[in-house]
Amino acid sequence: MTSVSTSSGLAPGEVDERAPLLNSSASSHQSASRRRRGSLAASNSRRPEYLLKGLLALLCLSFVILVSVLLFHPSKSTAPELNSHGRLNPSHLARGSRGAVAAENPVCSKVGLDLLRKGGSAADGAVGTALCVGVLNMFSSGIGGGGFALIRAPASNGSAEAEHITVDFRETAPGAAYEEMFHGAPEAAKVGGLAVGVPGELRGLEEIWRRWGRLEWSEVVMPSVKLAEEAKVGRELARRLKWLGSFIPEKPEWEEVFMDPTTGRFLEVGDTIRRTAYAETLRQVARHGSDVFYEGPIAEAMVAKVQKAGGILTLQDLKDYKVEIRNALQGVWTGGQKAWTTPAPTSGAILLQMMNVLRMLGYERHADEYHGPHHGKKSPIETQIEIESLWTHRLIEVMKHGFASRTRLGDPAFLNVSSLLEISKIPTLATAKSLLSMIDDSHTHPLEYYNPLFDIEEDHGTMHLSVVDEDGMCVGITSTVNLIFGSQEMDRETGVIFNDEMDDSSTPGTPNAFGLRPSPFNYPQPHKRPLSSITPLILEDAQGHFEVLLGGAGGSRIPTSVLQVLLNMERGQNLSEAIEAPRIHHQLLPAEVGVETTIFDHDDAVLMGVRDVLRAKGHKLSETDVNLGFAVVQGVQKILDSRGEVLEVRGASDSRKNGWAEAY
Repeated sequence: MTSVSTSSGLAPGEVDERAPLLNSSASSHQSASRRRRGSLAASNSRRPEYLLKGLLALLCLSFVILVSVLLFHPSKSTAPELNSHGRLNPSHLARGSRGAVAAENPVCSKVGLDLLRKGGSAADGAVGTALCVGVLNMFSSGIGGGGFALIRAPASNGSAEAEHITVDFRETAPGAAYEEMFHGAPEAAKVGGLAVGVPGELRGLEEIWRRWGRLEWSEVVMPSVKLAEEAKVGRELARRLKWLGSFIPEKPEWEEVFMDPTTGRFLEVGDTIRRTAYAETLRQVARHGSDVFYEGPIAEAMVAKVQKAGGILTLQDLKDYKVEIRNALQGVWTGGQKAWTTPAPTSGAILLQMMNVLRMLGYERHADEYHGPHHGKKSPIETQIEIESLWTHRLIEVMKHGFASRTRLGDPAFLNVSSLLEISKIPTLATAKSLLSMIDDSHTHPLEYYNPLFDIEEDHGTMHLSVVDEDGMCVGITSTVNLIFGSQEMDRETGVIFNDEMDDSSTPGTPNAFGLRPSPFNYPQPHKRPLSSITPLILEDAQGHFEVLLGGAGGSRIPTSVLQVLLNMERGQNLSEAIEAPRIHHQLLPAEVGVETTIFDHDDAVLMGVRDVLRAKGHKLSETDVNLGFAVVQGVQKILDSRGEVLEVRGASDSRKNGWAEAY
């Protein structure tokens, strides 16, 4: 169920059973014709909003109704039974007036909010939250991994102007890496020491704090030290242990942390977990900074462990690691909104491309083609099927073109001038206009039509958190150890769980079944950063006031999930509703549309009609459990009045991973 509360209302895990999961069909149909821009305000914003003209309104109507409203039978006014794989997890909309933190772990959202309450900036809150997630949701992230941050830092003079910065602390390939290192041994890129890239997380978090933090470093780190010493097992860790922890009983250093010695079973929800060695490592970091991780006894212990497990990580690799600071990519969204995201080697350019094409579809094609005389003889249901199936088809096509463009991405430091020029064209309006002419409303196309250069790289895992403070600074951090529990290697002496980020690199080899070769842009090379699907997004109003920060975890599904949350908000759903709504996904390869199970769980005439039309257009549909298969999105938002003054601050965390946001 979806509930709306203040952060001091429902506790994590509690839920208001009286609240519907989403808006009812009737209210959603009504709001579709007079919707308000949800990225600016919800129903209580007290600010007039006007309908977007043209077919953008139809896009939002058709897509959102397909993936959310059609969960409900039109005749029902109460929430139906949920998907056959189990109920959706509790979710809520955190509401306050000053700041908000949205993380995938409820305890960590509280840690971040406590730092804001103490006078910390969004940077302090985000760094403290990230360290906490690395302690409690270590299967997703930790100081043995790396990632990216997207930061909006307001001008000191109090104006709406701000700088938009990307902090790249992505893991790099060790100095001894080479292109053929995984040839004939693909599993070695996933499990074991050879899969480990040079961790960048601590250097990145410290750099964010150094540039924009206000609290003492130790004050930001110590809450995670205490949690590593002793904490309670949360829902998400408990289920990850059951699903993916089969290797743990075979490894003593893992068994002593994650299994109950009295029962021989995995720790369960509410059990006490102690990561004593990891707590001591973090304590040293709190006292001395990140240098103790990259040089000295801690570094020596980690290198010895990785090398014993067959890896090539060296002390020099750790000592040489550098954070990269880059300007964020800028785009435009509806109503003159400014959009900001991260550049390569992330997939931010792909998100901007998809946004551009959808914006052009909304403004350049006239609404009369859907309201002309040809609808006069059709029933309302037939008309709805026609509109919804058309716009869902178009969204799928936009996704496919996006992932074709993604095959051109790589680490900019290792690309030649022509490749960098190609990347720079991806988020431009000229490219969007060219792609617009390739979208065929009658059917989808085979792979080669979308012109991918190389095979589609799949990445995995990650965590995302979003933080905004009362000054309008916001920080989105997406970090990862890649696959669940990373390389499945942990150093007993330091407690560090190591990433398997080398699996995000390509391996030279034979073409796939579609004739596409692995991308040479992503071959392993010394100190190279692998391609990433990480795609945070900041939106500002036309005057530059902060409105919303979104980001996701879930590998290649991140860009399409962030996009759909944005579309849901554009229609008028509040932040939590927009995140909770079911999603679709297409990444060109495999040639199928991933559909969350809740979409097709109910016998609805419109829904079945849309499904049939999509199949007739050539789309193959593949269902995935809503709580397993798709990206997890966390967002924070400021509701503004017509002068740009803040009316309310909101946060929402995705229930798919048992997240819970906090605001004050």
